[in-house]
Amino acid sequence: MAKNYYTDEKEWQWLFKNAIDWDKIIPLYYPEFPSADGFNNKEEVIAFIEEMITATGEWAGGSVTERARRLDEEGAGTIEDGYTVPGEALQALYDEAKELQIIGLSAPTELGGMGAPVAANLLAFTQLNRACISSATQLGFFTSIIDMLERFADKEDAERLIPQIVAGELSGSMCLTEPGAGSDLGSIKTTATEQEDGTYLLNGAKIFITNGGGGLGFVLARIKGAPEGLHGISLFLCEQTIEENGEKKRNYEITKNEHKMGLHGSFTCEVLYENSKAKLIGKPHNGFRYMLHLMNEARIAVGLQALGGIEACLSYAKNYALEREQFGKNLMDHPLYARNMHDWETERDAFRALMADTLTHFDIYQKLDLFKRHGKELTAEQEQMYKEAKKWTRRRTPLVKMYGAETYAHLSQRAIQALGGYGFIEEYDVSRFHRDSFAPLLYEGTSQIQALMAMKDLMKFIMRSPAKYFTGLVNANPIANFFGASSEEESKFNSIQYEFKKNFVKLLIKTLKPGTNVNDPAEAKSFFNAKEWLKEENVMKLTVHAETIAQCLAYQETLRVLAKHAAKDDSRKELFTNYYKLVTPRLQSIYEDWRHW
Repeated sequence: MAKNYYTDEKEWQWLFKNAIDWDKIIPLYYPEFPSADGFNNKEEVIAFIEEMITATGEWAGGSVTERARRLDEEGAGTIEDGYTVPGEALQALYDEAKELQIIGLSAPTELGGMGAPVAANLLAFTQLNRACISSATQLGFFTSIIDMLERFADKEDAERLIPQIVAGELSGSMCLTEPGAGSDLGSIKTTATEQEDGTYLLNGAKIFITNGGGGLGFVLARIKGAPEGLHGISLFLCEQTIEENGEKKRNYEITKNEHKMGLHGSFTCEVLYENSKAKLIGKPHNGFRYMLHLMNEARIAVGLQALGGIEACLSYAKNYALEREQFGKNLMDHPLYARNMHDWETERDAFRALMADTLTHFDIYQKLDLFKRHGKELTAEQEQMYKEAKKWTRRRTPLVKMYGAETYAHLSQRAIQALGGYGFIEEYDVSRFHRDSFAPLLYEGTSQIQALMAMKDLMKFIMRSPAKYFTGLVNANPIANFFGASSEEESKFNSIQYEFKKNFVKLLIKTLKPGTNVNDPAEAKSFFNAKEWLKEENVMKLTVHAETIAQCLAYQETLRVLAKHAAKDDSRKELFTNYYKLVTPRLQSIYEDWRHW
């Protein structure tokens, strides 16, 4: 029986109405009423967005879910004459998306889109991932490429290409990875040679490119003579079909569609450039900076993708359990089974709350960043909003990518076990959920890359002023904060933060060893000198703990959000309490590891 992934989900309805700050987001899209789109007030806009995600929830819970197994079995399609050709199942997805105008949800209205907030588009994206990660992945490279064109491309190219994408005639890809240059993008070999007309010719190959045959790509390449490493990389817009002397010709070739463990319904391509004509995006040697914007957007999207997968596998396991009897009892009447399901659903609901909160910061950051890139001067209030949204988006990005991907892989495994032997049979969808879960672990930077990013950001924050950080540790003592906390949830959150800081400082001193001899005044003084903390050989010892540090940060951010929700609505206190009980032993285990390593 088909479901609606919005109206059948009370959690999502609460989060839509209470966790996403539409009061801040909507004025950025509709600065005055009545708006050019005919809305008379903010409430009408919210009602319109809710109507949209109700429609996408019905579509995702209906035909997209029903087609998922077929798409997995048939695959994305074939390669013909250097182009990707969608199979029947994938083409059916595209046709429905065009009919429902899903592709242009957040595209500019003047270019054929609906101009909806980014958060609305990402809510629909989450629904699609619950239905079928392959389908969501393919459609994601329509909307993300629209954003890149609007944000970085020439106005002429944006106005020419975006309407084609909205119409479903074109999509794109981000072309980074090469043989021998995966996470180490600074070592890419693809070259760009400038021509007299200002265009460039690209030569090289890219691998593992999602949707590489979509029709255009943003390609990282090195202009001949550019510096080595990341600082010498530029970004190019390269279209697969171009016109020369009145005739259309193929500009680059898709040479392979990878046969993967999962994500069968999505194209993963090898792309060959042989004197492929391309246009420089922005300034030379700034390519990594531009692409980093899309990479960070993609990492937020992977967090939502993982959330959709978690929802899918736990819903499937729960429905199975409610219909299955063993030893004369329904599975949910067995205490251990019920305890496991309760813990899994607690983590799902907590991570969902974290993602909903993150959407507000990300949407505000995206919109105001677009204003700035288009030369629009922000008001003082908007500038403050931009700084705040950028800070939280930066802090959350590696955490939600890592936490979501790792949790999806773990819980999809548990869903298989929850079905017993049936979970090992391909007829049951949990095997597909698990196979698909490995893709979010790997693309857009592995969990280890995200952990290193999170640790690096934390260290940069501390090293701005070690003395201030350690003074803050004293002030964060739960005893000092006991009378300042406005609720039991806030008090527990403060305690969790204090325990982390206390144990993390011990780990820093243990690994970095700055000025630990307090009897030597000169050495003791170096304790508050940032340079003394950053000796390379000692920092490398700290990176051993990057993953557990990032796990601690992810749990803290989730508790921060749950405490905020509990302050808004008493009905949310139970989720805070359940999650607090779930992660407190995990944190203590991590601290034990730090003490004994």
